[in-house]
Amino acid sequence: MATLDKIHEAQLARSVLDGDTDASERFVAHFQRKVFQYMWLMCGQREDAEEVAQETLFKVFTKLPQLENLEHVRPWVFRIARNECLTMRRKSVFAPAQELSLDSSGVDLEGGIPRPMEIADYSALPEEGVLRQELGEKIERAIQALPETYRAVILLRDVEELSTEDTAEILHLTTDAVKTRVHRGRLALRGLLDEYLKGGAAQV
Repeated sequence: MATLDKIHEAQLARSVLDGDTDASERFVAHFQRKVFQYMWLMCGQREDAEEVAQETLFKVFTKLPQLENLEHVRPWVFRIARNECLTMRRKSVFAPAQELSLDSSGVDLEGGIPRPMEIADYSALPEEGVLRQELGEKIERAIQALPETYRAVILLRDVEELSTEDTAEILHLTTDAVKTRVHRGRLALRGLLDEYLKGGAAQV
């Protein structure tokens, strides 16, 4: 299913509010995969992701009449998703005891073991739009290997293509902080993917 732009998402949400059953089904089909993918990469476990994605979509339908500007439906959905993910992680047995920082360490993509890592000074990802394509296994693993600080902004800015302002509002950050974390997150992701891309597997 092709990704809808914010105008079509707003039109779809308006049809849902008008009681259009077909629109409701298309709304779920459009956001279900997005929300689950976000939850899986943020929560880290399929069991958590499935549960939180279901709870998120339930709350989205329950609270949709309260959304004043339907053109903001996508960031609104992910604001709910993030809150549900945070709630789940506070009570989940899978929640990590400690979050790693790129300032002091990296992550071994194969074993999840902290190790020193130098990040190359790349200004952008090597393949424009690679995060907007269907995520492959290695890219998913690389995103999951990022510290949550950077993983959160990469998912919202590069995968879901939300604006800097919307991302800042969802994560309760300043726009400058979002820009900094996006830049560092992209560098870190490039570092994790570097050998994979050099091996000729850049096309997803």
